[in-house]
Amino acid sequence: MSDEHKSGFVSFVGRPNAGKSTLTNALVGTKVVITSDKPQTTRTVVRGIVHREDAQLILVDTPGLHRPRTLLGERLNDLVKTTLAEVDVVAVCLPANEKPGPGDRFIVNEMGKVKRTTKVAIATKTDLVTSEQLGEHLLAIQRLGEETGTDWAEIVPVSARSGDQVALLQDLLVGLLPPGPQLYPDGDLSDAPEEILAAELIREAALDGLRDELPHSVAVVVEEMQLRADRPEDKPLLDIYANLYVERDSQKGILIGPKGTRLRAIGTTSRKQIEALLGTPVYLDLHVKVAKDWQRDPKQLRKLGF
Repeated sequence: MSDEHKSGFVSFVGRPNAGKSTLTNALVGTKVVITSDKPQTTRTVVRGIVHREDAQLILVDTPGLHRPRTLLGERLNDLVKTTLAEVDVVAVCLPANEKPGPGDRFIVNEMGKVKRTTKVAIATKTDLVTSEQLGEHLLAIQRLGEETGTDWAEIVPVSARSGDQVALLQDLLVGLLPPGPQLYPDGDLSDAPEEILAAELIREAALDGLRDELPHSVAVVVEEMQLRADRPEDKPLLDIYANLYVERDSQKGILIGPKGTRLRAIGTTSRKQIEALLGTPVYLDLHVKVAKDWQRDPKQLRKLGF
């Protein structure tokens, strides 16, 4: 083992809902990326930072690569492709409970266009299959590499939920990084601004339990975030004012819920998550607004940060 310190960037790619965000959180050891059972949950490229004595591993969580149907979809895909060209290792996540399909092949082919980057395959969600099914899945991943001309540096089975092989994966990824200095201060878990992290946690709470028609249509913007002025130093309170944007009036009703019950639940859940992440008591003020068809409108997309 060399004593040299290593540092570098690893990007997780995969179809929507392949387990990328859950894996990022498991490796960092705390929640830095929102997870949901809805596809297209991740929109911003959040970097999770793993600090070790011998290395600093910066995880770039990208939106799922997919064939886009809206302007938002195209922007998300462009974001992924730009990211892939700038990292040291690209790791494709292939859920063990689903056979690799055309969507996975599309992604592996896109990965192949980025020549110099080291490529790794991760079989995620191994807790959902038998050892026999896992064996077949690993062979399928190997075949996918051969058929697309992709040379896998490693093929690693993991379960982020049970923690199985997560430490091994961390060691393998560190082994593939170039020598380099520490890039972020100790204790930093992400380089995303706190406003972005807060907005993402609010969005996660809003998506939780919603029917399928809404997920793509919810955007959250933190309009104001500051410590309340008149508080003693040992009893701080962080005021956060945020707007949730949907595309239609009917969606606004769904998000608010009967007599505001749903919006209150979103507020309670996300406030606890934000307090846990930032370590400060939070006063959270949420409002729902309609931005008509924002996913297809370049001006609205810019305003909402895409």
